[in-house]
Amino acid sequence: MNITRLPHKTWICLFLTGIFLVQFLTPALTLAKDKDHPVLTDIKLANTRDDLLIYFEVENAFSPKIIQRIENGILTPFLFHISLYKTGGSWLDKKITEIDIQSTIKYNSLKQEYTVSQPWKEKKPLVTESFDEARDWMTRIDNLVVAPLTDLVKGEKYQIRIKSQLTRVTLPFALRYVFYFVSFWDVETDWYVINFTY
Repeated sequence: MNITRLPHKTWICLFLTGIFLVQFLTPALTLAKDKDHPVLTDIKLANTRDDLLIYFEVENAFSPKIIQRIENGILTPFLFHISLYKTGGSWLDKKITEIDIQSTIKYNSLKQEYTVSQPWKEKKPLVTESFDEARDWMTRIDNLVVAPLTDLVKGEKYQIRIKSQLTRVTLPFALRYVFYFVSFWDVETDWYVINFTY
């Protein structure tokens, strides 16, 4: 196998160029974010006798583009990622659990009603004629079990990371094979991190 190695100075130049590009582009990307970019709010942790629970909401989730998509009768999913890590005592965090849950909303223009499915919470889909009520169902996560308390150790430090992705981009049928391993989402929140000691 023939492996070409770059001179040491070339690697240094590439490294410094990379740092410059990151510092130059990051503020521009931040400013480019829409002020209505979705954010996670009211993030709270709680516990029952047996489980660690999480609560949070998504604000600015329904952009005009997403509302139009829903009103056109297109099934629209919201995906939520929640990960729990044990931190401290080591430079490498240990993943305790990782959860992906999804809620979907679909509008029936004939019946003029919204159907919201939350398989992680309710077995049967919820139906309403109120868009505001359907929006609340889609954007509010409550009583979600992150992990059993038996997975945690008293006095140890932990970290929960949360992110939401809103509406999957539908590709033409032929392209689905080309981009089979790639996930396309219209909008997503930043990662949110909560540190706590059990």
